[in-house]
Amino acid sequence: MSTLKDRLTADMRNAMKNRDETVTRTLRMALAAIGNAEVAGKVKKELSDSEVIVVLTREAKKRVEASEAFANAGRPEQAAAEKAEEGVLNAYLPQQMGDAELAEAVSAALVAAGIAEGAGQPSMGPAMKAARAAVGDRADGGRVSAEVRRHLGL
Repeated sequence: MSTLKDRLTADMRNAMKNRDETVTRTLRMALAAIGNAEVAGKVKKELSDSEVIVVLTREAKKRVEASEAFANAGRPEQAAAEKAEEGVLNAYLPQQMGDAELAEAVSAALVAAGIAEGAGQPSMGPAMKAARAAVGDRADGGRVSAEVRRHLGL
């Protein structure tokens, strides 16, 4: 079992003992999503910590989108509940890069890959590959894409 999954399970048990409904509900949902990811495909496999982080990131993104949808629909109490769940999930995710740090990392990755600034659309694929490798899980793909587009002049 991955250590992050063990930590999620232990924290869920503690939340249950402390009768913290938000944390319990959120971690149950996260562990269910991890379990679904483990059995997806032809053969069940144990997820590594990095794969668990991908699942948690996906679930946190769902909470952000749901919160925005509830807020736009005039349901502030449900939006607040989704925000609380997002906060619980973010505690298990790596610290996100700031804008300046992201710009620096993308710029360095593009220079290392030999992609010139302002290279245009044909360089987007290789540029994204280099940038995602440099940034890893520390920034959302949309933010990385926006920064790469800015460097490529798109």
